Amino acid sequence: MPAVKRLEAFLFRLDPGASVRMAFGGFSERKAVVLRLEDAEGAVGWGEVWCNFPRYGAENKLRLIETLVGPALLAGADASPAAAFHRLSAALHPMALQTGEIGPVAACIAGIDLALWDLAARRAGKPLADFLFGADAPASVPAYASGLNPDGAPERVAALREAGFSAFKLKVGFGADVDRPNVAAIAAALRAGERFMIDANQSWTLDQARVAVDAFNPASLAWIEEPLAVDRPTSEWAEVAALSAAPLAGGENLYGFAAFDRAIRLGHLRFIQPDVCKWGGITGNFAVARRALAEGRTYCPHWLAGGLGLLASAHVLAAVGGPGMLEYDSNPNPFRALLGSPLPDLIDGALPLPDGPGLGVEPDMAALASSLVERVELTAA
Repeated sequence: MPAVKRLEAFLFRLDPGASVRMAFGGFSERKAVVLRLEDAEGAVGWGEVWCNFPRYGAENKLRLIETLVGPALLAGADASPAAAFHRLSAALHPMALQTGEIGPVAACIAGIDLALWDLAARRAGKPLADFLFGADAPASVPAYASGLNPDGAPERVAALREAGFSAFKLKVGFGADVDRPNVAAIAAALRAGERFMIDANQSWTLDQARVAVDAFNPASLAWIEEPLAVDRPTSEWAEVAALSAAPLAGGENLYGFAAFDRAIRLGHLRFIQPDVCKWGGITGNFAVARRALAEGRTYCPHWLAGGLGLLASAHVLAAVGGPGMLEYDSNPNPFRALLGSPLPDLIDGALPLPDGPGLGVEPDMAALASSLVERVELTAA
């Protein structure tokens, strides 16, 4: 793999005028940190860095790219994207520990890893899924409508059904007086073959989870996501898994191969959900996904941001296979199409994979110009 000679990082910001609500908080303003890598022979790859939280997390990650992660990438030469991922992870681990920024550093490395894989697949002239799979991967992946806010949720499900979705995920954790009527109404209106999931976003204590899963057991949920904080004892996760009629899901807040290995091995999570731009990039997520399927779990990538990460998640899901679904943000999100241009239209609730090399999409920089906050450029010595 030719050495990377140039790195550009872009921070974009816009406000679509619609809030996304979680039990722990929310946001209306959307931000995106986008990476463009260029190697010594002029080949280009694009990446995206997860930056939904906190409010100034995007700015922090841009600075980390500029001062720490980007220089570390340009200072070395790597045989492959995976080699670069492992080199950067090892080299920057002491600083991540020292600063307490394990998550932000991991997200920056993940974005770089994505860009390196996009670059490598473009150089090979293959779509990323085919490049990973070693042959022709499936042409599309099933998607589910995610991020349903508690306000007007049953009506929103009806609208999304008309848009072609047959699986829906509701945000819960807002109290029994809000959650229970929403879950009951959506569950009662489901049609044959449709699936319904809920996401508590780590908001319940063990006592609250005991009450909640008992209340929601009649709803025949496809899964309950993050009912507890990810760092709660194994005994608590085991108890909730035993009490719940619905299988449990999680993974977006796990970091590192060891954490995923443990989660898969213990078996409390039926659905494994790493985030391609939050930890691991393509290198980590592809490995975790294959391990999950080998152990009888289902890989369902987590993603709720821009189009580059969405398409990366779709490519990994297609390459790995299995019964998993792609998480598709159902909220107004201009960065979905602006970063993933030309974004394929959903067909019967499935996202077709572009047949161009790499991700098959790239940011529409002309359309994004008015949203640009800052651009950073680094070059190798």
